[in-house]
Amino acid sequence: MSMAVVGLLAGMALGFAGYFGGFWAFLLVAVLGAVGFVAGRFLKGDLEPGDLFRGRDRGERRR
Repeated sequence: MSMAVVGLLAGMALGFAGYFGGFWAFLLVAVLGAVGFVAGRFLKGDLEPGDLFRGRDRGERRR
């Protein structure tokens, strides 16, 4: 399935949740979709747990 189709389905799911369930249902669907996306990336091996929780190196401080 192409990324365009996945985006279309996600947008339709958010639209239905927002229309029929209101703002909180829209927000719940969006958050759960993001959690599912991150979990899928972990399972596929594209993302490591340290990638999300690792801070910046001390030598690369912004000025």
